[in-house]
Amino acid sequence: MTAAIRALFDPASIAMVGATDKSGWSVNTFANLRRYGFGGPIHLVNPRTEVVHGERAYRSLSDLPAPVDLAYVMVPTPAVRDVLEEGARLGIPNYVVLTAGFGETGPEGRAREEELAAFCRANGLTVLGPNGNGFINAATSVTPYGLPIPPPLLSGSVGVVLQSGALASSVLAFSQVRGIGLSLLTSMGNEAVVSVTDVIDHLVDDPATKAIALFLESIRRPEEFARVARRALAAGKPIVALKIGRSGLASRTAQAHTGALVGDDAVIDAAFRRLGVIRVRSLEDLIITAGLLASSGPLPGPRLGVVTPSGGASEIIADRAEDEGLELPPFAGETLARLTEIMPEFGSAANPLDVTGYVVVDRTLLSRALRVVAEDPGIDVVLLLSDLPRIEPPDPAPVLRQYENTTRVIAESPKPVVIVGNVLVDVGAFARTVQERTGYPHVVGGIEHGMAAIGAAVRWSRIRREAAEPPRAGPRSAADDTASGVWAEHRAAAFLAANGVPVVPAELAADEEAAVAAAGSFGYPVVLKAAAEGLGHKSDIGGVRLGLTGPDEVRRAYREIRAAAGPAALGALVQPQRDGGVELLVGVVRDPAWGLVLAVGLGGVWVEVLRDSALRLLPVGAAEARRALGELRGAKLLEGARGTEPADLDAVADVVARVCALAGSLGDDLESLEINPLLVCGSRIEALDALVTWRA
Repeated sequence: MTAAIRALFDPASIAMVGATDKSGWSVNTFANLRRYGFGGPIHLVNPRTEVVHGERAYRSLSDLPAPVDLAYVMVPTPAVRDVLEEGARLGIPNYVVLTAGFGETGPEGRAREEELAAFCRANGLTVLGPNGNGFINAATSVTPYGLPIPPPLLSGSVGVVLQSGALASSVLAFSQVRGIGLSLLTSMGNEAVVSVTDVIDHLVDDPATKAIALFLESIRRPEEFARVARRALAAGKPIVALKIGRSGLASRTAQAHTGALVGDDAVIDAAFRRLGVIRVRSLEDLIITAGLLASSGPLPGPRLGVVTPSGGASEIIADRAEDEGLELPPFAGETLARLTEIMPEFGSAANPLDVTGYVVVDRTLLSRALRVVAEDPGIDVVLLLSDLPRIEPPDPAPVLRQYENTTRVIAESPKPVVIVGNVLVDVGAFARTVQERTGYPHVVGGIEHGMAAIGAAVRWSRIRREAAEPPRAGPRSAADDTASGVWAEHRAAAFLAANGVPVVPAELAADEEAAVAAAGSFGYPVVLKAAAEGLGHKSDIGGVRLGLTGPDEVRRAYREIRAAAGPAALGALVQPQRDGGVELLVGVVRDPAWGLVLAVGLGGVWVEVLRDSALRLLPVGAAEARRALGELRGAKLLEGARGTEPADLDAVADVVARVCALAGSLGDDLESLEINPLLVCGSRIEALDALVTWRA
């Protein structure tokens, strides 16, 4: 569909159907097309009047003097189908339908929209909308857009796709005042025919687009979204997304604790991470982050060298760098020596580098310091804190020379240089003039948003480098043909052990004396658990006894848990008591939209209390599992907090990866596979409890 979408967004001629001086939509659209230089004919269609917007109007599409590439439809809802049928007969391939009253209005409107979409598909029509504002193709000056476009319209390399009409103009205005040029902006409407993923597909292939910004209310086809996101990542075109609806209900699995951790929004986070989609939380960050990536491209690493004229700004940057996982390494000895030569005596050559207010006296100081820092071998990226001028002085020549000099240093830098302003302000007319005359690069708006954008760009760049080949699931494992419902723990544990997952020793006892014998063979203290097929949370029915120290306690515990389990009881599972270490949850649960999701977190009784977890979409290898463990708030416990034995994190990550590979090999019948807890004591790792649930 990419060729059809390309034709939709770059027509050579347009018909405005339903054009009228009484409608602001019509007035705005016509004005936008004229003001921003659409070079082809614009035909106006209105059956009730001969003149609209000061020009001749035609009664219908059939009366037009020449064929058109795009029909821009603003007629009442009942007439939309008639317009498309007439257009199809005339061979008009592309349509923007502003008209509302379709799927957004309820069952009757949804039925009307489905009929319209079926007709369009049957006749090969490419339709944006209905119920949308249109689009702005700034790269080719095609602007059939129903709201005013304030000048100047800056053409650039950020493509914007929005599942919102009302916010489109706000996003456009913000990008323009920040000096972030757009290649394409489109308001999707109801996506009856052309979808968000269709437009992303187009932007991946569009040479005018270097970064893609999405405002998403929903992801209607996750598999298709994943496909186009992988295409964008492979093409080196970052996708930045503001996905709303974070308060959605959790998609739970009834039996597994994991389901309590895997909510809809958390899975979106995991999916975006896997696909290399940068998720942001505000419209400002959406545009600023996309603007940075469009101008900078990939960033080679997290080690930041900072050059600023402000000590206070240095402190803010240092705090935000820690938030974003960025490093501020000390400068190398040679760098310190060179900086000391050029810095004023009251300055300090540390990273972040505050060259002080002496820049007012020596206008070359900032650029000379920038050159030195950019050559430091321990730096990946240089952050230059520098605002564009806001007021034109009587003699602009010194200002232009200063920015020309800095531009030359940036061009010669062996490291990428990201310029960040102190605060988020508009890029005014004189600032744009300075950039145009000197070639001064894009300035990211404000320290807060700038640091967020740099952190996101560094993370995206790492994901892109690592995306060559994701880990693959192993061969399909041999779960028996009776796999259904909830497996009793002894069965689940035996299955894990047979597939290379370390499991605590256990024995299923069919009577009291067998339980006593098993306890004696393990050595006291021991644990007894109720054993029954379909029994998920044994503690909920009083089916667990801990710390049993002798035969009499074992006999009594056996009778109690056997009674608690009822007629379905198979007996009791006997295990040696394990103490100390750190308890983790390692669970894989099936999300209805995205498939199998890994959750790792603090386990045992803390799962739903602390909800300290990290999520990943499968497949997950050991390296990614290690990163997930490092994201936990309780990661310090694994590192040996307060004198405890540090965990062998590589071994833990390997076990997590094995669990993921096993779950991924079980096919579509698996609902969830959970170990809670996985006990970690140094290099000793054991699953103490296991739960496997199969889909009905």
